[in-house]
Amino acid sequence: MNKKSYSPLIGVSGCRKDIGGHDFDCAGRKYTLAIEQGCHGVPLIIPTTGDALDRESLLRRVDGLLFTGSHSNIEPHHYEGSLSAEGTLHDPHRDATTLPLIREAVAAGVPVLCICRGFQEINVAYGGTLHQKVQDVPGMRDHREDNELELDLRYAPVHSIEINPDGLFKDVVQCQSAQVNSLHSQGIDRLADGLLWEAKAPDGLIEAVSVKQAKTFAMAVQWHPEWKVLENPFYLSIFQTFAKACREYMTATPDKRKK
Repeated sequence: MNKKSYSPLIGVSGCRKDIGGHDFDCAGRKYTLAIEQGCHGVPLIIPTTGDALDRESLLRRVDGLLFTGSHSNIEPHHYEGSLSAEGTLHDPHRDATTLPLIREAVAAGVPVLCICRGFQEINVAYGGTLHQKVQDVPGMRDHREDNELELDLRYAPVHSIEINPDGLFKDVVQCQSAQVNSLHSQGIDRLADGLLWEAKAPDGLIEAVSVKQAKTFAMAVQWHPEWKVLENPFYLSIFQTFAKACREYMTATPDKRKK
């Protein structure tokens, strides 16, 4: 089979879940479906094994990486934050896996797309900090979803974003503003020095970033563009541009899987 006929292999960050007393590495179907439909790629869930993961071998084999959203929050000691409120869900196994992997992937030139928790991870990975509860920050809106709503309404667009005219994201989505959904309580406090803001909410909260000096596509969004990606041209454009970068990386490194 001709190498160019292959679909890109895209790693998807897993979360550690206890199901019936057993540990599972899980990723939401909405993310793997978005890779299949929006990227025409093959999703591969990455286990939450921390430093036991051979990151170098993984990065030689994948054509891109998607860092997903999650119900868990990054443990605050990773960004010198205060202790989390009682009952906050954490996933230290995911933290130990994704935080170093993000930086190594970008350095290796592997295309990276980060969503929601992944968006927060990239900021922390590059030295930034987070608001643990955006809704409690003076001047900020409540960005959380209403869990009493059915899913389609929960994921419906609820606020606008302003896209940085001097950034890279405008070339991805071909617009100056857009409407996005909002399903998060944490958000960027101090933006990492290695990142550029690409979009902001009306309250000033950063909603999209890119990695400065990245060799290829390395972007992150706070909202959820994976939701019914084929039905939203704005969301689809993000995945299509990510997929284009994955295919370019795949064809530019035809022998990488033999190393």
